[in-house]
Amino acid sequence: MAHVRQLIRDNVTTTLTGLTTTGTRVYRSRVYPVATTPGLAIYTKSESVEYSSMSGQRTQFRSLALTVEIYVKGVTGYDNDIDLICAEIEAALYSDITRGGYARDTTISDMDVEFSGDGEQPLALATMTIEVDYITKEGAPSVAV
Repeated sequence: MAHVRQLIRDNVTTTLTGLTTTGTRVYRSRVYPVATTPGLAIYTKSESVEYSSMSGQRTQFRSLALTVEIYVKGVTGYDNDIDLICAEIEAALYSDITRGGYARDTTISDMDVEFSGDGEQPLALATMTIEVDYITKEGAPSVAV
C-alpha cells in the first residue's frame, strides 16, 4: 500500500496537470530538469510529525511540505508568466484542500523566484512550497485518519 504522503503528492501532481499555461509538462522529480518550458516539477521537500498521546497506537499529526518548481524561459515577460502560472496553481489547489480526502488542509507557505542569464534564453525558476496537513495512526502510514 502507498504511504499517504505519496497519495497526496500524486493528487497534487494530477491536480496541476493540464493547467492552461503548463499543460502536461509536469514532472514528478527534481532529479531530471524540466525539458520543455513552461513546465512544473513536483516533489517532497520535508515532513514533520507530532504525536497526540504517549501510549497505544498514537495519532500522528503530519505536515508535508511539497515543492512545485515553475520553469519559464524567455527574454521578456517571464515575471508575468510566473504570476499567471502561480494564479493557475492556486486556483487548482484550492478547489480541494483535502487532496481527495487524504488531508485536513492545504496551504501555500512561500514562493521564491530566481533568474539565470546562462544559456540561449534566460531561465526563470519560481519555487512554491505547498503545506499539506494530514493525520495517520502510528504504524499505519498508508491510511489517512
